[in-house]
Amino acid sequence: MATTDIAKAIPEQSQPQAKKSRMSAKERQEMKWGLFFLSPWIFGFLVFTLLPLLATFAFAFTNYNPVRPDATEFVGFKNFATMTTDATVLDSLLVTIRYAALAIPVTFILGIGLASLVNSDKLVGREGFRTLFYMPSMIPVVAAGVIWAGVANTQTGWINVSLEAMGIPGPDWLNSPVWIYPLLVLIGLWGTGNLMLTLMAGMQGVPTEVYEAAVIDGANGWQRFRNITIPLISPVIFYNLTLMLIGAFKYFDLAYVLKDGTGEPQGATLFYALNFYKNSFEYNLMGYGSALAWVLFLIVLILTIILFATSGRWVYYAGDGRS
Repeated sequence: MATTDIAKAIPEQSQPQAKKSRMSAKERQEMKWGLFFLSPWIFGFLVFTLLPLLATFAFAFTNYNPVRPDATEFVGFKNFATMTTDATVLDSLLVTIRYAALAIPVTFILGIGLASLVNSDKLVGREGFRTLFYMPSMIPVVAAGVIWAGVANTQTGWINVSLEAMGIPGPDWLNSPVWIYPLLVLIGLWGTGNLMLTLMAGMQGVPTEVYEAAVIDGANGWQRFRNITIPLISPVIFYNLTLMLIGAFKYFDLAYVLKDGTGEPQGATLFYALNFYKNSFEYNLMGYGSALAWVLFLIVLILTIILFATSGRWVYYAGDGRS
C-alpha cells in the first residue's frame, strides 16, 4: 500500500489534535469583567506597593535627599557600609529582637488559651465571649495607643492608682526602659482577637472522633490538647507564627504614638522600623533609610525561610504519611 494510502487509512481521532480555538465571545466578556473588578486592586498594588518598592531599591544605592533631589548621586554600597559603623542600627535591631522575644510567646499563649476557652462546649454563652474577646482588636492601633497612654500614666493612670490603693507603688510605665516593654506587650494583647479566631477555626476542624477515641483510651484533657489538638492545628499555628514574626520585626506604630517617635526612654522604643523612618523622613536621608529598610527585608526573609525549613519537623498536614 502506498504511503499516501496508509495516511488516509489512519482514523482522524488518532491524528494530533489541533490547538484549542480562541476564547468564545462569552469567555472574553467574562475576562473583561474580571479585569474590570480587579483593576482597583491592580492599580493600588502598582502605585502603592510595587512602585515604592522599586523606588526604595533604587534609592538604597544613592544619597537621595527629598529636600535636595537635584544633588542625588549614585554611591553604590556606601549606605550599606555606613550601617556597619552606625551604632543605632545594632541598638534598634536588639530592641526589636528583645520585644519579639517577649511579645510573640505571650501573645501566642494568650491566643491559644482564649481559643480553647471559647471553643469549649462547657462554656456557657461562648458566642458572646467570642465577640467580647474579639472586639478590642477592632480598635485602631493609634486610638489604642492614645487610650493606653492615659491608662498607664504614672500619676493619674488607673493602673497605678489601683496599685497605690493596695499599697503597691506603681512603676513608671512610660519612662522606664524596663517597664516600657511589658506595657507595649500588654497593649498588643488587645489585638489577640484575630489570633484567637484563626486558632479556634483550626480547633473546630479537628474531627470529634479523634477526641472520642482518646477518651476511650483514657487520655485526660491536657493529653488530648497536647497530643491531638496541637499537632492537628499545627498548620494554623505555623501560619500565625509567621505573621507574628513579620509583625514583630516591622513594629512601629505603638512605639511612635506613645513616645512621639523619639525612641525614649533611653532608646528603649527605638525599634528598627522607627530607626529607618527617622532617617528617611526626619533626617531626610532617604537613600540611607531605604538601605535600612531593605536590610530589614532580608533579615525577615532569612528568618521566614528558616521557619519554613524547620516546619517539616513539627507541622503536620493531612495525608503527609506521618503518624
